[in-house]
Amino acid sequence: MALTQNREMFGRRINDLRNRLAGHRDTDVDTAWIVQPENRRYLSGFKATDTQFTESSGSLLVTAEKTVLITDSRYTTEARMEAPGFDVLTLKRDLETDLPDILHTIGTRTLGFEGDYLTWGTHRRLAESLGTSPNAIDLVPLPPMLEDMREIKDDRELDILRDAANLISHIFDTVINTLEPGMTEKEVARRIESLAISGGAEALSFPSIVASGPNSTLPHAVPTNRRLRAAEPVIIDAGVRLNGYCSDMTRTVFIGPPNEPFRDIYKIIKKAQSTAIKMIQPLVSTTEVDGAARDIIKGAGYGEYFGHGLGHGVGLATHERPRLGPRKPVLLKAGMVVTVEPGIYLPEKGGIRLEEMVVVTDTGAEILTRNQNVYDFE
Repeated sequence: MALTQNREMFGRRINDLRNRLAGHRDTDVDTAWIVQPENRRYLSGFKATDTQFTESSGSLLVTAEKTVLITDSRYTTEARMEAPGFDVLTLKRDLETDLPDILHTIGTRTLGFEGDYLTWGTHRRLAESLGTSPNAIDLVPLPPMLEDMREIKDDRELDILRDAANLISHIFDTVINTLEPGMTEKEVARRIESLAISGGAEALSFPSIVASGPNSTLPHAVPTNRRLRAAEPVIIDAGVRLNGYCSDMTRTVFIGPPNEPFRDIYKIIKKAQSTAIKMIQPLVSTTEVDGAARDIIKGAGYGEYFGHGLGHGVGLATHERPRLGPRKPVLLKAGMVVTVEPGIYLPEKGGIRLEEMVVVTDTGAEILTRNQNVYDFE
C-alpha cells in the first residue's frame, strides 16, 4: 500500500513539473536535468546523498514521456528499490562522457539544468561535448520550478515535519534539564547527536550550534571546549532529519539567574518573536513579518545587533524558500513551513536567539516545535 501511495505521490510531482515546463514559454526545454539532492529526492524518492559538492550520487532526466535516473554502480540497487517509477541507468564510464549518448537516446534537443546548483566547470565541459556532437543539444538554465513546488508542503510532508519537530523538542527538554556549569559546548553538542540517533533520526539537520558566553554573539558558532558558566547565555540551535525532512529549533538558556542586560534582551526577543508569529497567515508578505519583529528590536535600541533575516523555509533542506527577511517580499501561503528566529548579539558579551518552526495554515500559524524551555521573565 505504501509503495503504491509513493508511486502516486511522485507521479503527481512529475506531472506538476511537466506542466510547468510545458507552460514556461521563455525556454523551449524538452528535458529537465535534476542534480540537486533535495530536488532529486522530492521527485523520485532516491535517498542517496552527495558526499561533497563536486561529487554526485545520481541525477534525473524528466521529459514529457520519460523519467530516467542516472547513477553509478555504487547506487544501482538502491536506486531501483527507492525510485521504481524511473528507468535506472548505470554509468559505464562517467557522467560527462556518458550523458550525451543518453540524451540522444531519449531525443533531447534542449536540456534544462539547475542554474543555482550546477558547477561552472561541469557546465563548461558538458556544453563543449553537447555542442560539438552530430546532433547538438542546447544547455539552458531552468527557472526555480522545483523550489516553487517544494514551498508548499502536502499533508504527508507536514506529518513528517511535525514528527521531526517533536523529536528535536524532546531532545532539547532532555539536554537543557541536564546542563551544569563546567560542561563544555562540545559535550552538549555530542549529547544532542547521541539523542538524535537513539531517537530514530537519520542524522542531524546540520551541525549543532552550542555557544556560551561571548561565543553566543556568533549566530553560527561552532562548539568549542569552552565550559558553561552560571548566569551567562547559552544558545543551543539544533535539528534532526526524519524521512528526509528537517527540523530546526533554538533556545537560549541560563544556568541560574541571568546577568544583565540579558534578562531584558530576552524579553525583547520573546516579544518580537510572538508578534511575528501572530502576523503569519496567507497573503501576508514575508517582509511584513520580518519588519514586525525588527521594529520591536529597533524600538528597544538594539536594531544594529540584529543582522540576519527573521527566518527561512524548512523541508527536505534546512534552509529553503521562502525566506523571512527585509528584502524580496513573498506572499505567504497555507502549507509553507518557516522558522521565526529573531536575535540580538552584543559583541564580546553574548547573544540571545529564540527559534520556532511554524506552518502557515488557512487562518494563521501552527507552531510545530514545542514551546518549552522558554523563560517568562517579569
